[in-house]
Amino acid sequence: MIPQPRVAYGQAAAWYVTLVARVDGDWDAPALGVWTRRDLVGHTSRSMLTVESYLRDEPGQIEAASAVDYFVRSRAALANADEVAERGRAAGRALGDDPAGSVADIADRVLPLVAAAGLEAYVETPVADMRLDDYLPTRTVELAVHGCDLAAACGLEADLPTAVAAEAGAVLAALAAHGGTAADVLLAMTGRRGLPEGFTVL
Repeated sequence: MIPQPRVAYGQAAAWYVTLVARVDGDWDAPALGVWTRRDLVGHTSRSMLTVESYLRDEPGQIEAASAVDYFVRSRAALANADEVAERGRAAGRALGDDPAGSVADIADRVLPLVAAAGLEAYVETPVADMRLDDYLPTRTVELAVHGCDLAAACGLEADLPTAVAAEAGAVLAALAAHGGTAADVLLAMTGRRGLPEGFTVL
């Protein structure tokens, strides 16, 4: 049986490839903050490229045991907005003249690697070493959230697959619980009150 994180990740990647193929071609149009559509797509493609570059077949020293642990450890790295923005721009440039085709090619390389990886496969990330199946939900979150960002920027419907929405939602809810904001999120989700401007669990 394929582990659930791999199922959700595979569906997220396939959905994102289809979404990028629907972009009308104006890759320099604004998308998210300082990023153009190209930058955003480049940044999000790293959700597949990092799996490819970090994946190892033999067990390693596990330093992060969950997606929540990974995101908590990542906060210091994400604090430098200029560096994050530049990595996105560089990744966008690397997609070349056919960003949609390049994203599809990346998925065609990465998804078979994930499917073939053993149950003990792990990833060596700059933040922590961890099991592949604990890391993949973090990439599903990235594909889902930034896919929704791209859809909004392009006026497209963000029709997330159910498994992808469930996986991303579970990770973000767990982050809210870890950060002590679960009550705020639950009240907002049930229509009791809104969230403050700029609220995030990341």
